[in-house]
Amino acid sequence: MNILITGADRGLGLALTKKMLERGFTVFAGQYLPKWLELSELLEKYPETLKIIPLDIGSDTSVKAAATSIKSIADKLDMIIGNAGTIGWNDDIYEPITDTSMMAEVYNINTIGNVRLVEHFLPFLGNSTLRKICFVSSEAGSTAECRRDNFFWYGMTKAALNHYAKTLFNRYRKDDFKFRLYHPGWLKTYMHDGEFNEKARYSADEGADFAMDYFFDAIIDEDELTLYTFDKKIMPF
Repeated sequence: MNILITGADRGLGLALTKKMLERGFTVFAGQYLPKWLELSELLEKYPETLKIIPLDIGSDTSVKAAATSIKSIADKLDMIIGNAGTIGWNDDIYEPITDTSMMAEVYNINTIGNVRLVEHFLPFLGNSTLRKICFVSSEAGSTAECRRDNFFWYGMTKAALNHYAKTLFNRYRKDDFKFRLYHPGWLKTYMHDGEFNEKARYSADEGADFAMDYFFDAIIDEDELTLYTFDKKIMPF
């Protein structure tokens, strides 16, 4: 099985990469931070099945180059995991509900970046019999469950991602594509302005364990798109 994971350098993406490799899958690991050495160290253990691919989903040029690179190695992907994301954290603008300075940057990664991903890699999935697209979303993107009174831009990008996933579902489910929307919970990662968040509830490995159960769950009703949470609940979006 060939799997593409974005944001594979660290955090949830790296944890997913490790677990996929342990299962014997070939992983195309999207690398955004070449100076972050854990992927390179992992390559020593899995030289045949780990393919490190430079990938910045915020750049059309980078995503296109990644597609060209993968095409030289494989003619199909069985699963795409859109994991890369940013919060756009900045303490100076955390409180204001009217400040738009972070929005374009965060949208470009969390929402438009996943559109780029599908644009360039959908043909690879078409050559597979699994055809599975997984997006790491968030409870912050649930309009029905929104209780926030600030920090709006991140939730808006995830709400837009959820809408995009639903549109893809409506368009491609008839062609036997399968979809997953996943809220991993509050993880100990580097999303908060690049600093490791020790206060979070779960480790990246735990978040990946929950994700693996969901991404490979054969009991899921493939004809219904749902936002699943780390504790196996369905969240309205």
